[in-house]
Amino acid sequence: MKVSVDQDKCVSSGMCVMNAGEVFDQRDDDGVVVLLIDEPCPDLAEETRKAAAACPALAIHIEE
Repeated sequence: MKVSVDQDKCVSSGMCVMNAGEVFDQRDDDGVVVLLIDEPCPDLAEETRKAAAACPALAIHIEE
């Protein structure tokens, strides 16, 4: 699994952090998504997919 984010699309909803806090964070100043792990281990795959599905701006992209 390879994860990427489009910070320009991000609307700072925080859904990524709520679903996969080990993979995503948010910038303190504006709440925009920050990718912590671009190749999460298999143990984090399900929550990473949930985070991508929950993103209202579709700013998270996953390649399997």
